[in-house]
Amino acid sequence: MDESIHISELSEKSIAPDSNNAALAQGVCPKLVSRSQWGALAPVMQDRLQGSAQRAVIHHTALWPCRGPQDCLAQLRHIQKMHMHERDFHDIGYNFLIGGDGTVYEGRGWGVVGAHAKGNNHDSLGIAFMGNFNDETPSPAALSSTKKLLQCGVSLGYLHPAYILLGHRDLAKTECPGNILYEACCRS
Repeated sequence: MDESIHISELSEKSIAPDSNNAALAQGVCPKLVSRSQWGALAPVMQDRLQGSAQRAVIHHTALWPCRGPQDCLAQLRHIQKMHMHERDFHDIGYNFLIGGDGTVYEGRGWGVVGAHAKGNNHDSLGIAFMGNFNDETPSPAALSSTKKLLQCGVSLGYLHPAYILLGHRDLAKTECPGNILYEACCRS
């Protein structure tokens, strides 16, 4: 059973009642495509984060560009199957994924430990831009949606107000999230 928290289905145990609706109404939280909407497989199991994430880690999928629903949905399903069947992850590794058109897709969701940066998942949120950003520039819409998603996480208490924004390469020997995306979002 999928126990991840959907922005549209927050429980009273996780935040105050109606605060998500207020955050959406104020434009703090971006609209997102839920796991059920993109046809996610149920996770094998889930671990919950203990408190707010202290860091947000930016990734790229290093796959084909996804600029609309058809491409993005196919890529989401491909990534989840690869993560679960080839890498033996319990679910898709990222908490959220961002399409080139700025659409936000729920991966593991809020408050769930990801599998995106080995040794660093216990206190972080993993956000993957869909595409290869060694070769392409992230769209203004994707960057804007990511900023809103981070603000939303802070507003809802899932991301610490003084969070640290990192690229995957800051935590591991990798090119991820690609040179162009790293310059756009993560370089201090």
